[in-house]
Amino acid sequence: MRIRLLSTPDPTLSTAAPWLSIVGIGEDGLAGLGDEAKAAISTATVVFGGARHLELAGSAISGERQSWLSPFERSVEAVLAARGRPVVVLASGDPFFYGVGVTLSRRIPRAEMRVFPAPSAFSLAASRMGWALQDTVCVSLHGRPVDLIRPHLHPGARILALTSDSDGPAALAALLAGSGFGRSTFTVLEALGGTRERVSHHMAGQFELAGADMLNVCAVEIVAARGAPVLAYTPGLDDALFEHDGQITKHEVRALTLSALAPRRGELLWDIGAGSGSIGIEWMLADPSLRTIAIEGHPERAARIRRNAGKFGVPGLAVVEGMAPDALAGLATPDAVFIGGGGSEVGVMDAAIAGLKPGGRLVANAVTTEMEAVLLAQHARRGGSLIRIDIARASPVGQMTGWRPAMPVTQWRWVKPAEHSED
Repeated sequence: MRIRLLSTPDPTLSTAAPWLSIVGIGEDGLAGLGDEAKAAISTATVVFGGARHLELAGSAISGERQSWLSPFERSVEAVLAARGRPVVVLASGDPFFYGVGVTLSRRIPRAEMRVFPAPSAFSLAASRMGWALQDTVCVSLHGRPVDLIRPHLHPGARILALTSDSDGPAALAALLAGSGFGRSTFTVLEALGGTRERVSHHMAGQFELAGADMLNVCAVEIVAARGAPVLAYTPGLDDALFEHDGQITKHEVRALTLSALAPRRGELLWDIGAGSGSIGIEWMLADPSLRTIAIEGHPERAARIRRNAGKFGVPGLAVVEGMAPDALAGLATPDAVFIGGGGSEVGVMDAAIAGLKPGGRLVANAVTTEMEAVLLAQHARRGGSLIRIDIARASPVGQMTGWRPAMPVTQWRWVKPAEHSED
């Protein structure tokens, strides 16, 4: 008996012959390339790249030279328009590590391209520092907010940060100094691999380097002062780390809530009635792929959420100023929903449930009897689970100590059926 194994075709595969060569090039130019990469450049009818890349490969280029256009999508379209002809795209270092290869592979099947990677800036920096790359945090701040470094600021951590320009090292040093990490060692590695290479050593709190090269990587070994805001890896961060006006899910309840929300790679959370934004912020801290839309009707709180998001290193958190349910219209479909405030208002719960994707999780907390009544009714109608969270904290009673109970929290957890219909 013969058995045939059937599989779904991979959409990134193609029967077309490779026509695109992506060549990683370093500051040493052609000297750092292999023979195949050089041959690809010399035989290409058109070579795309930044002005610096085209200059580095200059003597090998015989075809048309095409500098990157703005916006970059125009250049992607130009590459696609040349399909079938020998084309080269020049990239910095490793094209698939924060590089142009990632962007092009979204549009071009991998079977239609050849890739010649060079050492990345991170690899070169690690080799200069003598750091084990697998034990080092690599962060690209190129065209991205410097706040992204904050979740990685742990005592003893080694961080390699690629910055955007000559001002990048000073901006990063200022962030460290202003956050209680000023004693961190701070090495600036400029123009690695080329004749302009320079390495200088500093302390973050005493950083005075002027005129750094546009191409630079900062190597930082973190030293934390007492009280510096080190962000623990577990959920339920200290309430004092957040700016808030009392509208915050307390850290013990927050830890249980995030456990119930169960974030998974690439998911989107709606944080309805976000208050300080603590739930959505900690959701995003769980993994860089996670996203949050915080819905908050009070302008001051919305501004506070944005400040907190930057302070915690998740500046990509999106804030929608408005009241649910109206503010939920048109938002991207969430994988999970948290309702912490305003859930007892007419239409909020129904709109959240309607917006949630099939199989998505909904978690709602109640401290008022009105919201608790809503959760009890939803549980009776839809199922799920209810828990009661009672927390007491030790506090002085005269000269002795007693337990002071916090307001109890009722929590409803529900998973939307794959085939959901209103009843």
